[in-house]
Amino acid sequence: MTQLEQARKGIITAEMKAAAHAEGVSPEYIRDGIADGTIVICHNVKHTNGRPLAVGKGLRTKVNANIGSSADDTDIEKELEKARVAVANGADALMDLSTGGPVDEIRRAVIAETSACIGSVPLYQAALDTLRLKKKAIVDMTVDDIFAGIIKHGEDGVDFITVHCGVIHSTVERMKNEGRIMDVVSRGGAFTIEWMAHNGRENPLYEGFDRLLEIARRYDMVLSLGDGFRPGCLADATDRAQIHELIVLGELTQRAQEAGVQVMIEGPGHMPLNQIQANILLQKRLCHGAPFYVLGPLVTDIAPGYDHITCAIGGAIAAAAGADFLCYVTPSEHLRLPDVNDVKEGVIAARIAAHAADIAKGVPGALDLDTRMAKCRKKLDWEGQFALALDPEKARRLRAESGVADHGACTMCGEFCAYKVMDSAMEKEGEK
Repeated sequence: MTQLEQARKGIITAEMKAAAHAEGVSPEYIRDGIADGTIVICHNVKHTNGRPLAVGKGLRTKVNANIGSSADDTDIEKELEKARVAVANGADALMDLSTGGPVDEIRRAVIAETSACIGSVPLYQAALDTLRLKKKAIVDMTVDDIFAGIIKHGEDGVDFITVHCGVIHSTVERMKNEGRIMDVVSRGGAFTIEWMAHNGRENPLYEGFDRLLEIARRYDMVLSLGDGFRPGCLADATDRAQIHELIVLGELTQRAQEAGVQVMIEGPGHMPLNQIQANILLQKRLCHGAPFYVLGPLVTDIAPGYDHITCAIGGAIAAAAGADFLCYVTPSEHLRLPDVNDVKEGVIAARIAAHAADIAKGVPGALDLDTRMAKCRKKLDWEGQFALALDPEKARRLRAESGVADHGACTMCGEFCAYKVMDSAMEKEGEK
């Protein structure tokens, strides 16, 4: 039985207990959330070294880091180093999006490397296998090829898979009538639309959704219903294509949950600040409270090189409004494949957003960390501050570069440090 099926029978599994311990909540809370579809546990039964990851209502906002090769950069060791750096800096999950080089070996090496939750997009696998093994074009993929890629990822132990089931003819028509600037920026969505146009058929993952459910149920993989029509620029945000796809995903969510398969929903994308909260509320309403996994949202289009910041701004607002899972964006987004340093910057930025949102949502223990930091700052306890910092290495380095003694104030205020001034003032007040 899947986690969802067991939860509905009132069973508390070992994975639920492990997730509850990690979250600081009761196993019953996790079980009831899974039964309601508002929490998922990402844990493929084949991922024997994997750590169950709970995502959803009332839990700490999770952070995913995308890694993976491209045709221009196929180094396995580089991707493994990205995985190590992402996890070391607090990423809860890794998505392997490899599209170049030995993709099977990269995925399996990443899974073996870490106990972190692993996600993927199996359609990339099917496309590459068609190109390399069959020597055919991507549009010549068969339906069986597409499902074979999903099975391969399930067998390897992937915990959640992005599947673009809402990319269907009626949504494409709405996009064409909308006059979008960026059309479709989702790679999986673009592959699917090209396949549909070439073959004159509906999306196989939509038509064959029951087949997809059977495979997901076999491995207890979480289906991450992808947003093929996510807006790629602010001007395309919250249009008919995006919302129509969300409606379709809501219908598929209900079908999946009835079949005992766990589901989360993927969301935008590029979006103005003033539209984010409404989008989160709409997703929760249309998709029956399923966990929401968002890329960004990126709140401006004009910050290449700083898109980890535009993403963190939107991510904090989205998570505070109810999003459950943030996919990081790195400084190299829109520019190149991220390197190891980009990965670290992206993870830290997303963790800042997630933590800020958890404080706003009242997640247990979130504010306690900030209170402890404040007390360390008041005492000029630098080691205490480093220990609590999201990036202790950088905090320690910047402090050391100032050249002042560890027990002293920082060079921002020096002898005029407000903490020291107030300590002296309070001491004199106490003497009166």
